[in-house]
Amino acid sequence: MSGIYLTTRTKSPGHAAAAPSREETQHKLDVRSQAAMRIKPADLYNLGDRVEEKTDAIPDLPFLIYQDRRYTYGEVELICNQYANALLARGIKAGDVCAVALENRPELFFCWFALAKIGAVTTFINYHLSGNPLRHVLESTQVKTVLVGEECVAPFLATPECAQWPQWLIPDSETPASDEQLAHFDTAFARELDRADTRRPDRQLRAHIRAEDPMLYIFTSGTTGLPKAAKYSHMRWMSSGDVMEITLATTTDDVFYCCLPLYHGAAATSVTSTALTTGASIVIRRKFSASGFWPDVRKYRVTVFQYIGEICRYLLNTPPRPDDQAHTLRCMLGAGLTGENWRRWLERFGPVDVFEGWGATEANTATINVDNYIGSCGRIPDWNKTNLRLLRFDQETQTHVRDANGFCMHCEPGEVGEAVGFIVDSPEIGAGRFEGYTCAVATEKKVLRNVFQQGDAWWSSGDLLRYDDEGYCYFVDRIGDTYRWKSENVSTQEVAAELEDFPGLELINVYGVAVPEHEGRAGMALVVMQPGQEFNPAEFFRFVSERLPHYARPVFVRVAGQADMTSTFKHRKVDLQKQGYDPAQFADPVYVKDDALDTYSPYGDEVLARNGYLPFDGGDA
Repeated sequence: MSGIYLTTRTKSPGHAAAAPSREETQHKLDVRSQAAMRIKPADLYNLGDRVEEKTDAIPDLPFLIYQDRRYTYGEVELICNQYANALLARGIKAGDVCAVALENRPELFFCWFALAKIGAVTTFINYHLSGNPLRHVLESTQVKTVLVGEECVAPFLATPECAQWPQWLIPDSETPASDEQLAHFDTAFARELDRADTRRPDRQLRAHIRAEDPMLYIFTSGTTGLPKAAKYSHMRWMSSGDVMEITLATTTDDVFYCCLPLYHGAAATSVTSTALTTGASIVIRRKFSASGFWPDVRKYRVTVFQYIGEICRYLLNTPPRPDDQAHTLRCMLGAGLTGENWRRWLERFGPVDVFEGWGATEANTATINVDNYIGSCGRIPDWNKTNLRLLRFDQETQTHVRDANGFCMHCEPGEVGEAVGFIVDSPEIGAGRFEGYTCAVATEKKVLRNVFQQGDAWWSSGDLLRYDDEGYCYFVDRIGDTYRWKSENVSTQEVAAELEDFPGLELINVYGVAVPEHEGRAGMALVVMQPGQEFNPAEFFRFVSERLPHYARPVFVRVAGQADMTSTFKHRKVDLQKQGYDPAQFADPVYVKDDALDTYSPYGDEVLARNGYLPFDGGDA
């Protein structure tokens, strides 16, 4: 397929390119579909094989770039071999599951690829988790041991239950732990790594591993209950790279920028798999930095950047510079870039191909904008050539709309519906499979049956989308008592459960509200205090910060005298969402989360501006 390129440079920065014909877009999507079919479920081919193939082909080309250290494909493989042989010496074997808790640094790749080389499975750990969620991660994936970066020891020390799993330390010279902390971990593993053989482990150790077998567990943000471990087979992970190599027209000269956490699907899949398939390089950044982004792009000559909408907004909010368009970035891929910010990006930073998409970690379907059509997350020129459908959905009753025969109906242009993916179940076809979660019950909950006919099965995304007359799709929101903020799915019930024991609180109602120029919805809480109790914004800020991750903390708080509830004691949310955080719509005082002052400050233009928000305009509520 050499010579086929899907990129189409935007002709006039700041303005939407004219939509190509449906046939042109469909041709691009057909090429992607062909690439997705290269690997078959039963193939005895896995990530370990791909790493070794690429090493043999281009051993001297750079693969991982971290600060001032460049690792060639050959060097990466030698170190991975050391890790693999050290793991083998400790009894890790094919089929075992090992958890990896490291920040973005080369050692995470070494652990991951080494485990694949011996046929073991990797569980990525969100190093912000502690307590019951962390224990759940280890239990639900049946972890045998944990490889813990020295920078990530605190959550394990704060969760004594984790001591039942062996914890082998991976040193980190940048963030060393104290001797007292290290005493709780197995530090001998690092010395064993230094002495381990650099030769490849015998391929027979993984020779029986099929492409459809699990290679990686990535935990979803979760909309209800504890996070769920999505299965990633070797096939699904590698096919992602096969598809995106064609989509982005990447070559060995390309340099990817990885600043999103690798425990999330975007960086672990799109960036890593595509770079490996191509033979390109990956610049690893521990954590995103708005001030460091463009210097990094220029220093390392980055050409491909994976984004989420919030990152783009942060970069757009930095002061303009004369050299804003002096860079090597040629394309970017991700989700959550609003149409307005997309235009601003092109106007400020120059013509860059933008591949805005929609999908999910566990998804068996997705959309991607291959046309540079501003504001859209993808186009469906012919619905008969995709397994994606949008089911008509009644947002008032929170149910699918059905016809006289009891079957669901596909949306017409302009209608909002739930995105679902037909589940392909064939031993010869990998594309369209729903690999699900480690929990069978959770997997079944995501399957809709008898949707368009008796016996069919569809993956339920929980996302609402719409499309226009040209087939371009647009993300709308999450279904029900969930909302998406900073590219994370947040459960209103879980947030309320964490905050309901705030001292003096009578009740709390949590919901999402639209914020101008922001993707998704921000969390807002209506609180009612007990008689005689006053709402203390500083104490509430402290309480929220201790209980919730940053993306789940309510951005706005409305302090009411009483709550609006139904006769069955359910909170009313539709009207609250429509009113948003506009104090002109109600008499209750409103507060804004003010990180600079560590409190919730009374609503006003100054606090809104300081925190990057605009006045409420009704949004799409």
